[in-house]
Parts: sequence; C-alpha cells; structure tokens
Amino acid sequence: MREFMTNLAVDFLVAFGIVLGACMLAGIGSVLTLQAPAYKMLDIAGRIKIWAMVAAVGGTIDPLRVIETNFLEGHLSPAFKQIMYFVAAFAGAHIGTVLVKWICQGSVQS
Repeated sequence: MREFMTNLAVDFLVAFGIVLGACMLAGIGSVLTLQAPAYKMLDIAGRIKIWAMVAAVGGTIDPLRVIETNFLEGHLSPAFKQIMYFVAAFAGAHIGTVLVKWICQGSVQS
C-alpha cells in the first residue's frame, strides 16, 4: 500500500511540475521575444495538460493495456490502481493549469 501511495504522489507531482515548468519557461521565452507572457503561459497551460498526464503515467499505451488485461481477466485491484494513477496525474495537471490561470488572471483581461 505504501508503494501505491508513493506512486500516486509521484504521478501527481510530475504532472503538476510539467505544467508549471512548461508555463514558466514559456513565459520566460515570451519575455525574451518581447511578447506578452501571460497569454503564452495560458496557451501553453491548456495545450500541455494532456501531455503532462501522459508523461506522468509512463508515456506509452502500456498503462491502458494493464487496465484492459486485468479487467478482462477479473483482476480488479491492478486495474483500479492504474485508474487511480491516471486520476492522480490528471489532478496534478489540472491543478497546475488552474494555478497558472490564477497567477495570470490579473495580467489578462477576459
């Protein structure tokens, strides 16, 4: 159980870090090219969210295959664990996106 919880935390933080890091570097790049950083950061936050999730869970189709194989064989525990890894990665990517939107909210007029 401890390994499962550790992996959940790592998947969450990896997805969160990918979104936050990509947005921060996009903001720096836009400043260097004399563009508005808030617009670029918001754009990147929306576009990289799914890729952060994919990278956090392993970057391949194997996690989905684990869910399919175990579910069809009736082993629900491994399938549930993989689904929880996806949920944790989604939560991390989503919270990172929300944080970037919250930070940029004062800079961009909707």
